[in-house]
Formats: sequence, structure tokens, C-alpha cells
Amino acid sequence: MKKLELGDTIPSFELKDQKGNLFSIDSILGKKNLVIYFYPKDDSPGCTKEACSFRDQLAVFSDSDAEIIGISGQSVESHRKFAEKHHLNYTLLSDTNNNVRKLFGVPTSLFGLLPGRVTYVVNKNAKVIFMFNSQIQAGKHVKEALRILTELP
Repeated sequence: MKKLELGDTIPSFELKDQKGNLFSIDSILGKKNLVIYFYPKDDSPGCTKEACSFRDQLAVFSDSDAEIIGISGQSVESHRKFAEKHHLNYTLLSDTNNNVRKLFGVPTSLFGLLPGRVTYVVNKNAKVIFMFNSQIQAGKHVKEALRILTELP
């Protein structure tokens, strides 16, 4: 499994969002900065903290012309309930076969038992400019992504 590195172009992919619509990354690639975060599971404590933190900072991300996309292996229905329960105002994508997770090379943690938690910041040239990998520091993913985006010219 090849892992994305800094400077790599992100791969093209399509997944269903929390509303059941097919979302193609190509529809926004090159138009906005992207924050793509992979998380283990809807409604778990760390994932809820991370998702709500992204929600609460959405205006700041918008000011940096950035789109937030959360990806995990749960179903469209699970994502819909998670988004409604926590008033998540950005795209969640259902990667039930972990195909996109594999495309990005997101590692597992805890001896392969848990899907990894990795955030990628992608510039308007579709290049990875930052990656943050931490299973336990869920809140830091948002802070680090914002820090990088605010440093962009």
C-alpha cells in the first residue's frame, strides 16, 4: 500500500456522502484548499470531538477558502445520523470498503484493530501540503490544519 507523501497529488475518487449523493473529489479539486480527514468511527468520543471541532471552526476554514471532508468506513445512514445529531455542516463520505483509505495509505493503529486518524491539507494545485497522524489527539487535527491554512500565501 503506497502512502501519500508531502507534495503528492491526491488521487481521484468518488464516494457517497451523508445524503446518499455521489461525491466526486474532482468536482472541487483545484478550486479550493481541502482538509480531508480520515476518522475511525461515527459517534465515538474522539471522533465526535474532532467532527464537532471542525464544525465549530467552519467559518475560519471558509475564510481560508478550504472545504472540509470527513471520511470513514461507516454507511451513508450512519453518517447521516451522525451529521444530524451533531449538526455537522460539511461533507462526510462513506468509504465502506476502505478503498479511499487505502488509496491515501492511511495506516491502522492499535495493532491494526482501529482505522487510523489522519488529516491531509491539500492546496489548490491538488498537492498534499500537510499531514497530521494521531489517533489520540483528535482535537489537534483541527488546530494543525488551521495553522497550515493560515500560513498559505
